Amino acid sequence: MAETIAEMRLPTQELRDDIPFYTKTLGMKLDMIYPADDPRIGVFSGHGLRLRIERGAPESPGTLRILTEDPEGFAGGARSLTAPNGTKIEIEERHQPIVMPDTVHSFVVRRLKDQAPWIIGRAGMHYRDLVPDRLGGSIIASHIRIPDGGPVPDMVHFHRVGFQLIFCIHGWVDVVYEDQGEKMRLTAGDCFIQPPEIRHRVLEASDNVQVIEIGVPAEHVTEIDHEMTLPTPHYRPDREWQGQRFVYNQAAGADWVPFRLPGFVCRDTTINDNTKGVASVQVVRRAEGAEAGNSLWASHDTDILFTFVMEGSVTLHGEGRDPYELEAGDAFVIPPGMKTRLSDGSADLELLEVSLPGTFNTKLEEA
Repeated sequence: MAETIAEMRLPTQELRDDIPFYTKTLGMKLDMIYPADDPRIGVFSGHGLRLRIERGAPESPGTLRILTEDPEGFAGGARSLTAPNGTKIEIEERHQPIVMPDTVHSFVVRRLKDQAPWIIGRAGMHYRDLVPDRLGGSIIASHIRIPDGGPVPDMVHFHRVGFQLIFCIHGWVDVVYEDQGEKMRLTAGDCFIQPPEIRHRVLEASDNVQVIEIGVPAEHVTEIDHEMTLPTPHYRPDREWQGQRFVYNQAAGADWVPFRLPGFVCRDTTINDNTKGVASVQVVRRAEGAEAGNSLWASHDTDILFTFVMEGSVTLHGEGRDPYELEAGDAFVIPPGMKTRLSDGSADLELLEVSLPGTFNTKLEEA
């Protein structure tokens, strides 16, 4: 197969001035130069890039970003330079550390009937934002759907995140993960925890599959891995990625226990244990008895407490606010210290509650 390469063209006024800068300062190789008697074109390569620097080229000098694992040892430790031809050089960390913004706490209610727009995102998936203000950038909560089932045009990829949950609320989706064996089918009520940087690929989905995805922080990088093939040959269920284990929790056969709010029961997903307290994820239903579906007034001290109504209906009361009658597809966030209570939970009520961190205190009190 014939080799094909790509190069970027940059302008210059005097190529002789550029050669020492691009070769010695930036560590690139000079691959080609011509004409010999009065050089006006030089081709340089390095750091995964091929540059054609040409005298009189019509383009603007532009900006060249160099990402390195040792910025202090590159170009004398400079973070910003200007090449003789006018190109701006920015030198950054190869892998930027995850920045966890301080949470900007707010009381959020997002209702499906408010008709928040669906945005077409990665791999043709439709996204609906459940926390529009994203609490100052600390979290993104998305309702994701794939209207038409079949193979998903996805690639092996990973996310640079602190925490990521995928919870299926309708249909099914097949996904394969690094070191976790063959493909797994996520069905309604099941969830995955995708530890930071675990490689994975979405393979196939049913018509109108829907999931809730929680990511921390709100803005994080998704990278494609062009080298890895999934499934990988080894099965390593105890492997940790930055202290977190992969979780595949299934709804079938779950044990239901009293919830932190009387009048409700819950099932745990083991996520608190497997993330070492980074987050907790529980599914909540109405309990049996006289007070079923009605809680006392309560407040909590966790940083982020997000809830999504998966089935049924319930009324959310907040101190100093009118009640919200919520139904399937609605979501809310309760800030720490705010008094709230739930009432009139329907018999088919099912809530998804996500807290960060995973262990926190709930204070029950009368209004």
